[in-house]
Amino acid sequence: MVRDDLDRPYTGGFVGAEHRFAVRVYFEDTDLTGVVYHANYLRYMERARSDMLRAAGIDQRAAQDDGTGAYAVADLAIRYIRPARLDDAVQVVSRVVRVGAASCAIHQTVMRGDEVLATAEVTAAFLSPAGRPRRQPRDWVEIFERLTKDDRGA
Repeated sequence: MVRDDLDRPYTGGFVGAEHRFAVRVYFEDTDLTGVVYHANYLRYMERARSDMLRAAGIDQRAAQDDGTGAYAVADLAIRYIRPARLDDAVQVVSRVVRVGAASCAIHQTVMRGDEVLATAEVTAAFLSPAGRPRRQPRDWVEIFERLTKDDRGA
């Protein structure tokens, strides 16, 4: 017997304005010292951001397919604090901190329980199919603005 929930990819979800996305550390994520290779934190964060946008109602695939545009990372600052190790259950907590006409900034924290492993702030620019900055769809901006207001308790 097949359970429907086992046939669907994992999705995270919102707790207030914070999006939470769980990740398990697999052998392939680690380096020779047995800790997560630094670039893999970026992979975890990318998956969490994509899941956050989907959960918020932003259809990146449709925007790309219809020629509206797509997001690209324009700026990234990351700080590694503690290592994650094989088989750790970690969580990426993401929240929108700023929204502009053609970009949004998302703060992300990778945690193991209550322990902070890494923090980052990512600015994603919305680009036309030709790769030029373009205003985000208005309804997307409204979603981001609502999330930043929720984050401040408004």
